This record gives sequence, structure tokens and C-alpha cells, in this order.
Amino acid sequence: METNTSNEYKQVIARCKDLFSKKTLDYGTAWRILRLSSITDQIFIKAQRIRSIQEKGSQKVNDPILDEFVGIINYCLIALIQISLRDDDRMEIPYSELESIYDHWTETTRGLLENKNHDYGEAWRDMRVSSMTDIILMKLFRVKQIEDNQGQTIVSEGIEANYQDMINYSVFCLIKLGYHKIEPA
Repeated sequence: METNTSNEYKQVIARCKDLFSKKTLDYGTAWRILRLSSITDQIFIKAQRIRSIQEKGSQKVNDPILDEFVGIINYCLIALIQISLRDDDRMEIPYSELESIYDHWTETTRGLLENKNHDYGEAWRDMRVSSMTDIILMKLFRVKQIEDNQGQTIVSEGIEANYQDMINYSVFCLIKLGYHKIEPA
């Protein structure tokens, strides 16, 4: 059954995917040079900027917070794509090949969101964007620790699950901020 959240999720992801495809056409897959830890740090920079702006109540660089959440989503998907392509050493990969991997991870991640929303009763709708930003940062610190442990965990979810959670929290933030309703530029 299609829920309001599922529709909103699809609208947000469609806009993120559109930007990803355009940037891939502009830059190619230059991000293939990045190690997973570098992608994690890129996500951290974006999440830290959001938190800093939330705490200060103002910003000096005119890039909207909405764009930072989109960046978190796409960098998390880039990380998941890198994991999927770990045995492929090509630097340049055509968008036509990447699209199915991007779609796989967004669909898998949406499925995770729907399962958690069922169990938690969409509690995120009553959360503050600032709290979700903090959760994204916490997930980043978890990923950094897992990376420092060479990917090994004893009882915890792995890196992929944490990237997926960061995607979902970023989607929630964008929904709460009305991103899915704004006409694309």
C-alpha cells in the first residue's frame, strides 16, 4: 500500500537522482577516486555545517541547508555504490550503468524506511530537524569507528545500514522542510 510518506520519499529521491545524473554528466564519476572514509568525511562536513547553522541561527555562505541534506543523500548513495563496485576498478562508469545501482539502493533504503515507519508509527514526524541532524552526526561517528575497525563489528549493524539510516533521516528532514513541494529550479 502506497503511503503519504512513500510518495513524499519518492518525490525527494527523484530530485536527488536528477541532481546526481546531471552532476555525473558534468563531472563524470570523479568520485570513484574517493576511498569510503573520504566519502564519510564529505558527509560529515555537510552534516556539521547544518548543525552549525542550526546552532548559530544564521549563515554567511548562501548555500541552503536543503542542498546539504540532498548532498548527504547523494554522498551516502555514492558510498553504497562504491561498496557495490568494490571489485570494479574503472574510474569512469557511464550513468546508464550507475542508474540501476542508484535505484537499487534507494528502493532498498525506502523498504527499510517503510518497515521502520510501521514499527515506530512514523515517530520522525514529531521530531525536530535539529534532532535528526544530531542522529545523522551520530551515525557518521559510528561509521568512522567501523571504518577505523576495518569494517569489523561485534554486534552492530554494518556501514551500509548506517548510510541507509542517514539517507532516511535526510529524507525526513527534507520532507519536514517542504523540499518535496518546492518546484525544482
